[in-house]
Amino acid sequence: MIAQADPQELVTPTVDWLAIGPEIALAGAAIFIVLLRSIVRRGPWVYRASLFLAIGGVVAAGVLLGRQWNIVRDDGAIDTIAGMVRIDGFGVFLGAIVVAATLLTVLLASAYVERERLEGPEYLALVLMSATGMVAMTTANDLIVVFVALEVLSIPLYVLAAFDRRRLASQEAGIKYFVLGAFSSAILLYGIALVYGATGTTSITGIADFLAANTLLEQGVLLAGFALVLVGLGFKIAAVPFHMWTPDVYQGAPTPVTAFMSSATKVAGFAALLRVFEVAFPTYREDWRPVIAALAVLSLVVGSVAAVVQTDVKRMLAYSSIAHAGYILVGFAAASVGNRDAAARGQEAALFYLLVYAFMTIGAFAVVTVVARRRHDARHDLDDYRGLAVREPILAGLLAFFLLAQAGVPLTGGFVAKLQVFAAAVEARQYALAIVGVLAAVVAAFFYIRLVVVMFASEPEPAEGEEAVPRAAVEPGTGFVLATCAAITLVIGILPGTFLHFARDATFLL
Repeated sequence: MIAQADPQELVTPTVDWLAIGPEIALAGAAIFIVLLRSIVRRGPWVYRASLFLAIGGVVAAGVLLGRQWNIVRDDGAIDTIAGMVRIDGFGVFLGAIVVAATLLTVLLASAYVERERLEGPEYLALVLMSATGMVAMTTANDLIVVFVALEVLSIPLYVLAAFDRRRLASQEAGIKYFVLGAFSSAILLYGIALVYGATGTTSITGIADFLAANTLLEQGVLLAGFALVLVGLGFKIAAVPFHMWTPDVYQGAPTPVTAFMSSATKVAGFAALLRVFEVAFPTYREDWRPVIAALAVLSLVVGSVAAVVQTDVKRMLAYSSIAHAGYILVGFAAASVGNRDAAARGQEAALFYLLVYAFMTIGAFAVVTVVARRRHDARHDLDDYRGLAVREPILAGLLAFFLLAQAGVPLTGGFVAKLQVFAAAVEARQYALAIVGVLAAVVAAFFYIRLVVVMFASEPEPAEGEEAVPRAAVEPGTGFVLATCAAITLVIGILPGTFLHFARDATFLL
């Protein structure tokens, strides 16, 4: 008779449910919307109920993030699920930006999907699931979690980019974003495999501990690994030369989706990039800092120069987004120096820029959403904005304000954000980056001001038999988004102290 060995007790990791509460709230709301849609296929109240669930889930996630901020500020960071998730000031700060961008996106699309006769419940569920992946990425403390979160946020975005099935441009955007995302995910996964082969772990803090305690005789595998990780995440933040089809996707996707991708997705991408390289590979700063600086310069130059020659407003804002990624990379490069104070200043500048950028870009795309509806088509030509100040002075004033904020005009949040980035670069003695950033800002000011001038120019008289352009209708949800983005951008520009303190408390180097 063969004796059977006692089965070993299965040890499962402890789970702090509060730590993953925001993700549960967002994913739970998405699941309830899908269940509601599957049970009740028709009825005008289905979308309104779905909208209520979506807003409730986002608000609940925001409340949980606020509670997390109080806990980590008083008691320190929280590690849970075998150290694969780390709740600290950095993750909570960027998670709050993602949640705010998600709420504004939901409100911006509240009337858009009905007017365009799109599937509203499905749209909201996809946005919430993508936001779930973004929030998970801000707190990921393991490269496997980074990859899984990246896929969770990306797959719904592929569908959202192609959500308007009646437009070929939207379908093209979805296909291009899918190919681009699959390519970046494959590169990232290969990089993770090489890093694991070199260090024996995928834990971000575990990699740092291993490299601090051991000297690798052969460093080629590790260097190739974090180079591929950098490339994979570079696609997500749309840094040059990994921007490729980003302008095409931004131009073809529904405008509320473009606003969501340009703000929240960039925040999540930078969250992973900063955490992985600042925490996992600090001993190899001399190897990856020049690459970060080169990406910053390329993004600033290509984004600013290419935007000058664009005649489509959404495409111009897409290249502007690439240039803004360059400014954030300047702060990242400043954060990678050996001086602790300068590094903390660089991290603070990068986080603060992400905060300001999210509201500036969502506000600009909100105006574009309203203006495009005037003609009931997907055109965003520069000439369509000619004379907008005569027809819609409030809309023109708001768009001008958001554009000037992105250009860095004083008394706006954009000015303070750029000033912080340049100051961090100078303090870190990255003078070349600061000079390139200033010159890029000068070039960028041209295409921002050009659109402002076009809006305030006289409107051409309609041709014989041509109907006058109808006035734009601003729904309550869109109006709330415009007012919120304008107010926050203005308040940060005039009284930036409180927001700077939040960004400073969220850095790694406290």
